[in-house]
Amino acid sequence: MTTITDLYPSRGAAEVTVPRQDPVVWGAPDTPGPISPLGLQSYERDGFLAIEELITEDEVAVYRQELERLVTDPAIREDERSIVEPKSKEIRSVFEVHRISEVFAALVRDERVVGRARQILGSDVYVHQSRINVKPGFGASGFYWHSDFETWHAEDGLPNMRTVSVSIALTENYDTNGGLMIMPGSHRTFLGCAGATPTDNYKKSLQMQDAGTPSDEALTAMAGEYGIKLFTGKAGSATWFDCNCMHGSGDNITPFPRSNVFIVFNSVENAAVEPFAAPVRRPTFIGSRDFTPVR
Repeated sequence: MTTITDLYPSRGAAEVTVPRQDPVVWGAPDTPGPISPLGLQSYERDGFLAIEELITEDEVAVYRQELERLVTDPAIREDERSIVEPKSKEIRSVFEVHRISEVFAALVRDERVVGRARQILGSDVYVHQSRINVKPGFGASGFYWHSDFETWHAEDGLPNMRTVSVSIALTENYDTNGGLMIMPGSHRTFLGCAGATPTDNYKKSLQMQDAGTPSDEALTAMAGEYGIKLFTGKAGSATWFDCNCMHGSGDNITPFPRSNVFIVFNSVENAAVEPFAAPVRRPTFIGSRDFTPVR
């Protein structure tokens, strides 16, 4: 049995910081694709790449209609892939939308989407996770500061930082309605969080992050070093970001909803193994075990 070295220890007795051991852009700088060489340089430096219009207004209308269909379907609400707000009991997220909906499956296969993922990761890719996030106005809760890779490594068993996410806005992102915040450059340092992972931690963490949460002291130091970038943009805009970026979003107390579709691409050469710091795997609708390349 092959033993895989844990390059990024986490969930121990104390927080630890580890310099990134992996490339940021795995593909060659001159690899043809939708991202320009300057765009790849920017992504490598900052850990993210914002695109003003990834999909058109007409396409946004189609995806918003499909989102509304899913979140108002009683069968979807009762499905374990739907996560509800702890207070309002409204749907917060629906996972595995590329399997539930052919409309979102087609978006995953769109070359504007998967082509960028292949270009960044330097290989064929599969979908590690997909979901729609719904942030209705007047009180939808945010997502606390975290690195996705910390969770995907600890609880899903992704060995290396060879994973990229894209958040595609289906409503306008203002500077007031709970938009995505990232610490530019934070992807170059891994923060291993303190505290063991409870069994079935995902049931709680998808509503309110607990295990895998950085300390106030660590976040203060990182924010002081890297600063914080808030993303705004019209519906149809998108943000690509590295799996190890420290990011989060605030509550939405405005009347303006904020909804997006979120797709995580992982390299087929970085397939999940057993969790590095959790007693059991998370369900496959959260961390896929189907490594079939997107075609």
